[in-house]
Amino acid sequence: MKLRNRNIEKLPTETFDALIIGGGINGAATAAALAGKGAKVALIDRGDFAGSTSMHSSNLVWGGIKYMESKDFSLVRKLCKSRNHLIKSYPSTVQEIRFLTTISKGFRHSPRYLWAGTWLYWLMGNGFTKLPRLLSPKKIKQEEPIIDINGSIGGFEYSDAYLHDNDARFVFNFVRQALNYGAIAANYVESLGAERVDDLWVTKARNVMDGSTFNIRAKVLINAAGPWVDQHNELTGQKTTHHHLYSKGIHLIVPQLTDSQRVLAFFADDGRLFFVIPMGNRTCIGTTDTHMEHPEVDVTADDIAFVLENINKRLTLNKPLTQDDIISTRCGVRPLAIKADQGSDRDFLQLSRKHVVDTNTESAHISIFGGKLTDCLNVGDEIAEEISRLGVTLTDPDFQWYGEPPDPVKQQFMDQAKRMNLDAMTAPTSSEMLSTRLWRRYADQAIQMLEKIRQDPAQSEILIEGTEYIRCELEHARDHEMITQLEDFLRRRAKVSLVVRHEQLRQSTGLKEACRVLFGDDADERFNRYFEQHRDTALPLTPSVVVQ
Repeated sequence: MKLRNRNIEKLPTETFDALIIGGGINGAATAAALAGKGAKVALIDRGDFAGSTSMHSSNLVWGGIKYMESKDFSLVRKLCKSRNHLIKSYPSTVQEIRFLTTISKGFRHSPRYLWAGTWLYWLMGNGFTKLPRLLSPKKIKQEEPIIDINGSIGGFEYSDAYLHDNDARFVFNFVRQALNYGAIAANYVESLGAERVDDLWVTKARNVMDGSTFNIRAKVLINAAGPWVDQHNELTGQKTTHHHLYSKGIHLIVPQLTDSQRVLAFFADDGRLFFVIPMGNRTCIGTTDTHMEHPEVDVTADDIAFVLENINKRLTLNKPLTQDDIISTRCGVRPLAIKADQGSDRDFLQLSRKHVVDTNTESAHISIFGGKLTDCLNVGDEIAEEISRLGVTLTDPDFQWYGEPPDPVKQQFMDQAKRMNLDAMTAPTSSEMLSTRLWRRYADQAIQMLEKIRQDPAQSEILIEGTEYIRCELEHARDHEMITQLEDFLRRRAKVSLVVRHEQLRQSTGLKEACRVLFGDDADERFNRYFEQHRDTALPLTPSVVVQ
């Protein structure tokens, strides 16, 4: 909270080169790019960073293989290159993973035709990943016994990538980089609208936590509000050449279905790709694709029934999955960018998630429409070019603002971890060694944690039952990660509330101690507020029939 409070004090006292509204992936990457290249940047979000679409993804970083069918090859080529770039830039976080796809009898394309498509996909990605494979039904069953091959005519395997940690964590690390480069960022600060005064944008902002208001001045205003870009443009009187349509997608988190580290992909009954995605000792299944008129969405009984029906049709489990197996849900909208003169009666299975940068040169206003995790580095670089064109001087325009620290820094961390025998302190329930985990999540900031553990080995102990989070991580989150509400930690800086059942968290003595670390004297109030706001955790009732 101290970091956030200090930043809020600075927001009304300075004039920024750019104010970014929205701390999802587009806003976070933009803040890191601009600050890294030398601009004076402010970033605000009315909720927490990555608090909407950016925390409800499939955790996949992929080249858009589904756009092959619509022959949008230029987009596929661009996304494949972006995927490769992320894998190279964040090797500890963005990692190649195999996708095994099963094709049922009667599908619109044969397995061999689709397999040939994966070779084209591989070539469009410069042969960066492992080679595709064609699989017979028998081979599919050998490699993944839980797949129901009745009615299957074969399948194929190819590579894309996924986020080892959750998507919101990936987004926050861009915010953290922006802060390191000198940006001023604060969550729970809402824009009430802005107007152009004497060649500056003056944005009226409200501190959501206490209701106080103040003005933020900036040369350029960047609207990165995700699904709410259109609404914020109405506040500022901006006319744009694009606007958003909304498609809702949900995922269900269930106990681990297979321990193979690959994604199982099927074509669901509505024709779209449907995934079984590894998530540590849990499995994430989905997604849906439902046309929505507005960005505020919830999981419905029909959503859950669709996912359960599709997964139970395609797997041979000891017993079909039911609502009782659901640990948590993810539900958000995909903001789909279309030209303003196009109607809303579109085929959502064909619309892409490509981003569009819409600039009003006269008023020095930029709107970012659409977008996805895969393309985030391009967004940052494109916005840097745009604000240069608007007259903002970037003092270090060629600075590489993204990526993990260089190998010598990583080696320094690993050598120090080895000398203190850190990995021997890894809890038996953990899915990976402590050295690997701490470097992936915190990079060079993890070096400070080693010293804390060396001085007090208890700092390496797991604090919250059923998770992998150790004591020194909580202290780091308190001091460096702007934890304002308990949900910020449980759902976004970590993925605790995704993988641990709600009632187990409520009864957790470790979580109460974590609250004392994070919030001090306010611990009980923050704990109680979280569970009051999340009292209605019962999922919508689904139909009693489960398709087997």
